[in-house]
Amino acid sequence: MTKKIMLSGIQPTGELHIGNYLGAIKNWVSLFEKYYGYFIVVDYHAITIEYDVSVMQKRIIEAAIEYLACGLTPDKCSIFIQSHVPAHTELAWIFNSVIPVAELERMTQYKDKSKNNETNINAGLLTYPALMASDILLYQPHAVPVGEDQAQHLELTRMIARKFNARYGEYFIEPDTIHSNVPRILGLDGQRKMSKSLQNHISLRMTDKETETAILRKGVTDLNRKLKTDKGNPDICNMYKWHTIFSSEDEQKECAQSCRNASIGCVDCKRILVKNINNELSPIREKINELENNKDYVYDVLSDGAKKANEIASSILNGAKEKMGLLSHRE
Repeated sequence: MTKKIMLSGIQPTGELHIGNYLGAIKNWVSLFEKYYGYFIVVDYHAITIEYDVSVMQKRIIEAAIEYLACGLTPDKCSIFIQSHVPAHTELAWIFNSVIPVAELERMTQYKDKSKNNETNINAGLLTYPALMASDILLYQPHAVPVGEDQAQHLELTRMIARKFNARYGEYFIEPDTIHSNVPRILGLDGQRKMSKSLQNHISLRMTDKETETAILRKGVTDLNRKLKTDKGNPDICNMYKWHTIFSSEDEQKECAQSCRNASIGCVDCKRILVKNINNELSPIREKINELENNKDYVYDVLSDGAKKANEIASSILNGAKEKMGLLSHRE
């Protein structure tokens, strides 16, 4: 393989939304010219908080379908489920032996999740970074495209690699971080990050009409603009920030100018945005529907991805064990 390796993943916690698409998947697709990708449905990470067992398998398959529909094609990457590659948890245990507990306790996500799950502060919430480091380092990737919320975990992953190498000899490479060039957008409420639990998102699976309804009813604009005749400020309008991603430059200029001189209402501005979002998501939604009716293909993709992942992950894990002086298993 002549291309460099990149790796990333998303938890199967429900339908992916445009925040996931813009901040992660669209960025992954743009990197295929330079990188071969390993993309994981990280189901083990999703069980550290309480979840509905009856829908977990459905969510895992839906996540794989959405990966494929967004352009993660098997000829350019391997898509697989984390729990289908045993080396992930095995290497995570090894990494638990080199990570100081103090480093785990200072992680922002551990603190946040502990506050939100006071009745279920399990060990998995604390050791999450060890498994994440295992997910990454098993494939010796050159780069990891992640969102800002995972930057701290990736820095800890590099620290884990350094600590392992210092103790047992040079082995794991420290991957670079790749952040999306797309500006981060807030949810429909304009105050918090886009989230399924907060119901302030646009799902990739929404219909055109559902998208329109959500934006028209929930999309927060310039709060100082009460009437159509009031002049607005697009610089503080959340929906205008969405325009900078989904609309053409001419449409952005038109909406900004019309907002400032009050020649267009917020509803009209939103309708332009709805049109452009639906135009971008339409081929993705069509592909999702197609794959929902061809799940045998999806299972085949995941099976092939797991085979490729197991080959490289087992090799890297065995090499780490040798570095540690552990006894190799004989058939």
